[in-house]
Amino acid sequence: MKLQLIRNATLKLHYAGRTVLIDPYLAAKHSLPSFTGRSPNPMVELPVGIDDILEGVELVIVSHLHDDHFDSVAMEHVPKHLPLFCQPGDEATIREAGFTDVTPLTESVTWEGLTLTRREGSHGLGPVVELMGSVMGFSLEAEGEPSFYWAGDTVLYPPVAQVIGETRPDIIITHSCGARWDGDLIVMDAAETVAVCEAAPNATIIATHMEALDHATISREDLRRAADARGIAPSKLLIPVDGETMVLGK
Repeated sequence: MKLQLIRNATLKLHYAGRTVLIDPYLAAKHSLPSFTGRSPNPMVELPVGIDDILEGVELVIVSHLHDDHFDSVAMEHVPKHLPLFCQPGDEATIREAGFTDVTPLTESVTWEGLTLTRREGSHGLGPVVELMGSVMGFSLEAEGEPSFYWAGDTVLYPPVAQVIGETRPDIIITHSCGARWDGDLIVMDAAETVAVCEAAPNATIIATHMEALDHATISREDLRRAADARGIAPSKLLIPVDGETMVLGK
């Protein structure tokens, strides 16, 4: 498989001969409001052009409808005929934007040899969850490819640990910027990402959703430093830069 981090949570995945775009966030630098007053968002430009991002895409996955995961620019540019999987409850809004092949991912579904399974996530813990709303992660499997768990916008909590323990994925994608909302952690931080590494000794962890939004509290350097302190090798925890492409096997 080949995986390119575009920016934030946006990934372009070449897997079992198919090309999948995950959580397209295509806004120009500083074109959206700040979350904290520190900077307009996104804080960085896309590393490649929108046409290059969309080239060859056959399937789109949208985990939830926060602007930093599926924004108005993506709604305008992503071809409306492409099959799109989303969490239950978001399909009406996506169809209203003109998309014609929208399927809520309720459990498992197989598309062109790829098996996707919905996974639970919690965008924080406690009262902040009501403000953040529901989110999903997913597992992805195909013959001859490494198994893949995209945790999504979630903190590390028992259902995430259960997926890791029960499915033993080859690759785990975490959102690791330590974003906070009114002081509450709403995605994984360095400590939780390190805990994922320790809970999955045979997996490769890829930390994304970093250095793009002004409510983040953890940089790539912070995360690497925390991992080094726990003896986690750079080959175990990958922290790609925007635009970087990784080739990964089982």
